[in-house]
Amino acid sequence: MATARKQVRLVSTAKNKNGKSTGTFVVVYVQKQAPEKLELRRYDPKAYEPETGKLGFHVSFVEKKMK
Repeated sequence: MATARKQVRLVSTAKNKNGKSTGTFVVVYVQKQAPEKLELRRYDPKAYEPETGKLGFHVSFVEKKMK
């Protein structure tokens, strides 16, 4: 029996203190016929806010290719 869902990897768009990507990702299931790329706002505990100097806030996660 075939399934109508596929796994996609959502990668954080946030940066850490060094200006590099945090590397935080989430794997979710979406419908195979989804026409556009998925983008969600989620909590990233490694994200750095330079204005306040605090770690962790909500950022955009965008769909990337599964490894």
